[in-house]
Parts: sequence; structure tokens; C-alpha cells
Amino acid sequence: MYDPVKKAEETSRVVSRGDSRKYYRFRAARFYGGIATADCVGCCLLCLFCWAWDEVVSPEASGQFYSPAEVAGKLVGIAHRKGFRRLRISGNEPTLARDHLIRVLEQIPPGYEFILETNGILIGDDLSYARDLSRFPFLCVRVSLKGTNEEEFSRLTGADPRAFLLQLKALENLLGAGARAYPAVMVSFSPPENIRSLQERLADAGVDEMEIEELVLYGNVEKRLRKAGIPCVAGYDPSGIPPEQI
Repeated sequence: MYDPVKKAEETSRVVSRGDSRKYYRFRAARFYGGIATADCVGCCLLCLFCWAWDEVVSPEASGQFYSPAEVAGKLVGIAHRKGFRRLRISGNEPTLARDHLIRVLEQIPPGYEFILETNGILIGDDLSYARDLSRFPFLCVRVSLKGTNEEEFSRLTGADPRAFLLQLKALENLLGAGARAYPAVMVSFSPPENIRSLQERLADAGVDEMEIEELVLYGNVEKRLRKAGIPCVAGYDPSGIPPEQI
């Protein structure tokens, strides 16, 4: 069991250099109706269902450094060629390199929506992070909850179960700071009563929107889950993702 805030500090030293950060690819993706995507390296959680597992566990051996200007330029270039209006950083955990992330956002031209996909740990740990992000009206923050409660969170990530509260706190901090934010919840390991309980917790916190996220069996995900003895309620082959999940 580990502290994800401390792990974030350790990993940030590996994937950040000045205002540059490690990325392993830039691509056009079909999600959100079409979105330009930068896949970063390094995370503060070890989710057994992660599709980018290699970059999570070996950040020192993955990717290369890019400046904020290079990242913004690549994203806008992909979007322009494909006719997209949405951009994102995904893959691992974008918030590990705070200065880099803010400077990327500062270089996004008008007319685009930027979707920040994050586990929320660092935003929940530091209110000032949420306030920094709230400066950007084109930004929407998707906080990906790892399970529906503390026990599921710890079983899926190996982290201290108390860190689940940081994910919920991230939503509180973001919405309180005036940022656009909503939770996406991995429910493939959750019985219906746990999903309902989470919905009630979110409603009590003033959050009435919740995206349902289900497992996609990329790479060795199924093998890792089987080895850990973790069954899933629902999982999809990458070629058979339901339209509502795209």
C-alpha cells in the first residue's frame, strides 16, 4: 500500500524537466466525437486495469520530453488536419507536471475545448491547483474515479484507501473554484448497490452528473486482473466498445 501524493512527487521528478514533460505519442482518437490526444508518461496510481501499464510502471524508460509549445502545437496541428474541435492530455496522469500543464493550456488558441482526464489526486490535495485550472473557460476536467468507494479504490490501485477521498475532494475543489468538472466512474468491478451509494455521496456533495466507465480489455489487462484475483462484472474487447462509451 502506498501514498499516491508521495508517489506523484517521486514520479514527477522522473517525467518533468524544467517546463518540459515526457510524452510517448500524439494521435487522433475517436472518443468525444473526435479528439486530438497527447499521451503523457507517469502516474501516481497503479490501476490494474490501466491500458497504458508499461508507461506507468517504467516512466524512466518511456517517451521523450516536449515543451509546452511543442505539445500545444502538435495537438492543434492534429485537430486542424482532422477537423476536430477538442483536445486532451491522456494516457497517464497529466497533473503530475503542474507548471507544464498550465503552460500548455496558456498556449491553446480560441475555438477549442480542452478535456483534462485526471485521477484528481493532486487537485484534491491542493485547492490552489483547482483555482489555477479554473482560469481557463475552455477547460473541462474529467475526474476518473477508480471504483465506487474506498475499498474498491484500494483493491484496484493498491493505494491507501483514504486517497479515494482525494478524488471526491478534487470535484469539490474544482466546482467550488468555478471550473467545469464531472466524475467518470469505473464500475466494472462494482455491484449495483455500491454504484447507488456513490451516486448518493456525489449528490450530497452537489454533483448530479456521473459518466459510467466500463473496462476495455486492452493489452494484458485481463491477465493482470486474473493474476490479482479480481473479477470484473463487464469488460469489452477494444474492437467492440459500445457507442455510448465512445
